[in-house]
Amino acid sequence: MELDVKNQYWMGKIPDSWETKKIKFVLSQRNENNVPIKSTEILSLTAKQGVIPYSEKEGGGNKPKQDFSAYKLTYPGDIVINSMNILSGAVGLSKYMGCISPVYYALKPKNNTDDVRFFYYVFANKIFQSSLLGLGNGILIKQSDNGNFNTIRMRIPIEKINNLSVPYPSPSIQQQIANFLDHKTTEIDGLIDKINAEIDLLERYKHAAISNAVTIGIDSNSKLKTSNVDYIPILNSNWRITKLGYICNKLMRPFNSTDTALICSNQGKVIERPDSASGIMVSGDNAMQGIKNGDIAIHGMDTWHGAIALSNKNGKITRVVHVCESIEDNRFIVYYLQHLAFQGVYKLISNGVRGNTSDFRSWEKVKNIYISIPESMQEQARICDYLDELTSKIDKNINQKQQQITQLTEYKNSLIFEYVTGKKQVKEAN
Repeated sequence: MELDVKNQYWMGKIPDSWETKKIKFVLSQRNENNVPIKSTEILSLTAKQGVIPYSEKEGGGNKPKQDFSAYKLTYPGDIVINSMNILSGAVGLSKYMGCISPVYYALKPKNNTDDVRFFYYVFANKIFQSSLLGLGNGILIKQSDNGNFNTIRMRIPIEKINNLSVPYPSPSIQQQIANFLDHKTTEIDGLIDKINAEIDLLERYKHAAISNAVTIGIDSNSKLKTSNVDYIPILNSNWRITKLGYICNKLMRPFNSTDTALICSNQGKVIERPDSASGIMVSGDNAMQGIKNGDIAIHGMDTWHGAIALSNKNGKITRVVHVCESIEDNRFIVYYLQHLAFQGVYKLISNGVRGNTSDFRSWEKVKNIYISIPESMQEQARICDYLDELTSKIDKNINQKQQQITQLTEYKNSLIFEYVTGKKQVKEAN
C-alpha cells in the first residue's frame, strides 16, 4: 500500500487511505462532576496498572480525598489520561464507573462508530507520548536511555491535547487493529507477568537466604537461643546482640564538586545517579557528602525499602544517606540491616513522614538499632563470602530476566506504533 506523509513527525508515513484528524474532532472530554454523588468508588491511574480501584494500587500513594464531590467521573470505555504524567505513560482504558482526580482527563468518542480502543492505543504509544514533550507546564527532565520519562510533573492542558492530530483509519480498520493489538498485548503482558513472577520468587529466595545466614549462620548444626529484643526472636547461640552505634561510626567525608553523584537504591546498591534525575529535587553540593568504596550506606528515608548498601564506588551522595564504617565486617552489617528491611522491622520501630515509609534520618535513631553478630571476624567473613557468591548468582539470573522483560516491552511498544500508524496492516500478520 502506498504511504504518504500526512501529519506530525511522530507518525511518519501513514496509508494514503487514512485520514488525520485533530483529537477534538474525534474525542470529547467527559467533564462530569460527582455532584450529586453518583459514585464512591475511587479510581487510580498508573503507567503500570492502568485504571484500577485505588485499593488495588501497588505501593500505595497519596491518601485519597474523602470529599467525593471533589472528584470527576469516568465510565467504562473512557480513555483516562493523567495530565501531569502522560509523558511517563499514565494512560488507561477504564473498565469502571467511578471517581477520578481532577487532574485526570476522561475522553470518549464523539462518533459511536469509532473504536475507542484504537485511540487508546494511540495514546499508549510511547512515540506519541514523547511527542508531547514541551506541551506541558511544570518540571522537565531528560529522557532515559530506554525512552521513558521517569519523574515528570508536567500538566498538559486539554486545549493542547485537543489540537493534536492523530491517525484516523475507517472504523472497520480501527476495530481490526484494536482486536489484533488486544490479542498481542495480552499475550505479551502474560509473558511479562510470568517472568515477573519468576523474578519475585528469586527475590524471595535471596531474602530468605540472607535472613537465615545472618540470624543463625550457615552451619546446619547451629544451636539457637532467644533474645529480649522484639525483632530478634532467635539467634545463633554463639553470637551476641549489640547496638549499631557501638560498632559503627557515622562519617562525613569531604568531596569535590566534580565527583560522581551517587544514590543508594532500593535494590541495595550504590549506583550512579541516573541522568533522568538531573534537576529534579536533587541535592546541591551543600547537601552532599563524600562516600568511598567499602563504606556502608543507609538511606534515612528508604531504609524500610532495603536502601542499604555497601558502596563499590567513590563519589558524592546526599546527606540523607548515613555513610558509615564499622569495626566489624562491613558486609555483614549491610546484610543484617537488609534482613531487617525484609522483615518489615523499620516500619514497626519508626513513624514515617509519609504513609508508606519510615524516617531514620536521625543518626540517634539509627545507632540504637539492635543487631546480632558473630563474635569472630572469621565467621562473619565466611558468612559474607557465602552470601556474596549466592546473591551474585541470583542477581545475574534476575538481570537476565529483566532484560527479557525489556525486550518484550520494546516489542510491544513497536507493535503498537507500527499498527496505529499503518506501517503494518493486520492482514500482514496473519
